[in-house]
Amino acid sequence: MSASVKITMPNGTVKGVPYGTAAVDIIKEFGIPEERIFAIKLNNKIYSLEKHFKYNAKIEPVLADSKDGIFIYRRSLCFLLAAVCHKKFPKARLLVGHSLGSGYYYTVESDEPLNETDVKTLEHEMFELVKQNLPISSCYVSYEEALELVERSGLKEARKQLNFRCPPRIRINTLDGFSDLYFGPLVTRTGVLSVFELKKYRDGFLLRFPKGSDSTKVPAFVDQPKLFEIYKKYKTWGQRLGVTSVASLNELIVNRKVNDFIDITETLQEKCISEIADQIAARKTVRVVLIAGPSSSGKTTTSKKLALELQAMGYIPKVISLDCYYVDHSRTPRDADGNFDFECLEALDIELLNKNLVDLFAGKEIIVPTYNFHDGTQEFDEKNRMSLKENEILIMEGIHGLNDKLTPKIPAELKFKIYLSALTQLNLDDHNRIPTSDNRLVRRIVRDYQFRGKGAAGTIAMWPSVRRGEEMYIFPFQNNADAVLNTALDYELSVLKVYAEPLLHSVKPSEPEYSEACSLLRFLDNFDSIAPTAVPPRSIIREFIGGSAFKY
Repeated sequence: MSASVKITMPNGTVKGVPYGTAAVDIIKEFGIPEERIFAIKLNNKIYSLEKHFKYNAKIEPVLADSKDGIFIYRRSLCFLLAAVCHKKFPKARLLVGHSLGSGYYYTVESDEPLNETDVKTLEHEMFELVKQNLPISSCYVSYEEALELVERSGLKEARKQLNFRCPPRIRINTLDGFSDLYFGPLVTRTGVLSVFELKKYRDGFLLRFPKGSDSTKVPAFVDQPKLFEIYKKYKTWGQRLGVTSVASLNELIVNRKVNDFIDITETLQEKCISEIADQIAARKTVRVVLIAGPSSSGKTTTSKKLALELQAMGYIPKVISLDCYYVDHSRTPRDADGNFDFECLEALDIELLNKNLVDLFAGKEIIVPTYNFHDGTQEFDEKNRMSLKENEILIMEGIHGLNDKLTPKIPAELKFKIYLSALTQLNLDDHNRIPTSDNRLVRRIVRDYQFRGKGAAGTIAMWPSVRRGEEMYIFPFQNNADAVLNTALDYELSVLKVYAEPLLHSVKPSEPEYSEACSLLRFLDNFDSIAPTAVPPRSIIREFIGGSAFKY
């Protein structure tokens, strides 16, 4: 065993440090204020600052305002909340829910529901621990010790999951005498967690935090009632079925009872699409249905399923893709890096789109344009003529569907807008949630490889750009939707992991995307596998894994 290891700094400087040196002991070498360094990347994998160097490696700091730093901050806030809640309300069971705006929705199971005063008490106690700048430590314990810990802390779902994940040692985090399991590194002291707020909301409360890289303030709260009601509906459904966590899903898989659950989840989604079709028909004046949602939310399959539902009601749906209305490259805006910005509204020929729609609704015939992606030109072909009869209805799918600036010349009564979100009601356990963006990223990784031949590293590399486009052009318009559809299927990650894991394992430590690949692998490891043959041919999952009854 070597007495020292070589550490390569971001500037290329190589330093020899004693074997077993902790990352926290050398972060001053980065020349950055230590409070801004939340973790460390070692050969492109993220570790806590407690990580000990035991082999030669390239290192770089994970800064507070980086994407990874932001998630570490939020995860650490969740741990701080759990520690305070356990101390102030030891008989209560804290349950994390979905994201809502710049925050996470929590509920508490207790003899007495938490009121406004209780929530303020929790917030006050959290700030007190921040002022004390207490250490947050982590260590490995044996499987048996972990069982005892989660039972003592009343972490029911974590205890259940340990029936299906039984490693010889388990990493736990400790703060002020409270211990819990978290999937990913945390900050090492509470003092950096100074910007947050708790807000009473519905039957629970929100843990709110800074948005993006602006770590100085919590943004103003913008309610999303339609999205919340969809989540509540699915959560209630999951509770009735007794499947609210990955552990519950794994139990069904192990006991060979998951096929019924698959049928039920698929039936529920079909029912929800049918209900939206009913809403469209009830309006009577609707001539165009606009479907929007973030990447890999299942817009294409949803459009096809909705078309079938409308056909069953006597409509004849016609589809126009918004991609057809891209302007020529000569008119395409460019982003800050000088690349074509196909995500912005101005990349579409809004004037032509509105003229075509007005003409269609007036009974005139139009030529639907096509876009040549190879040449970057808009083309017109006489074969693409279209008209719209009285019982015919348009379905248009694209990221700007909820933005009224897309169709300013079309009266509101002629439009019906649908927002799609892949919002699973499952949690990993009591305190670890399943991020919607991770669910969609796994979908995208699988689809990109299946149909575009792109490796996982390539998809991961472009994901931040995709997310920026969503933040700018989709999420701000969620409340404009007439209906919201949850396209997540609570069994899907057990299927997708069969495809995703080999792709993620192929990402190399020398690639910048390695840290995200490791994070997703750690995430997917919580799920037992479901054979792809169990997926129905018209399932939305088939859009990503292939074998669909629909033609794309």
